Amino acid sequence: MTSRLCALAAAAIAVVMLIVYVGLIRGEGDEPAMWFVAGLAAAVLLAVVGAIRPGRPALTASGVLLVGLGLAGILTIGLPILAAGGLALTASYAAR
Repeated sequence: MTSRLCALAAAAIAVVMLIVYVGLIRGEGDEPAMWFVAGLAAAVLLAVVGAIRPGRPALTASGVLLVGLGLAGILTIGLPILAAGGLALTASYAAR
């Protein structure tokens, strides 16, 4: 159960940060980087798949992707994304 909650929390944080990122960039009159949006969306999907059907591969991939994206955006929105990556990796560790 802990694995499922961690995975869902990671997905929720990533969705919130995706919305925040797109809102901030659009508010500045720019277009969001599609690679960043696609990466966050993929990480969310992997975390949800890992929550529905607990397994290490999806959760590990989600965690690694979120940590990488968090490091890429560390000067702006990266810290919550890093936390989501930590949660996904924790869920991966706890999954059987």
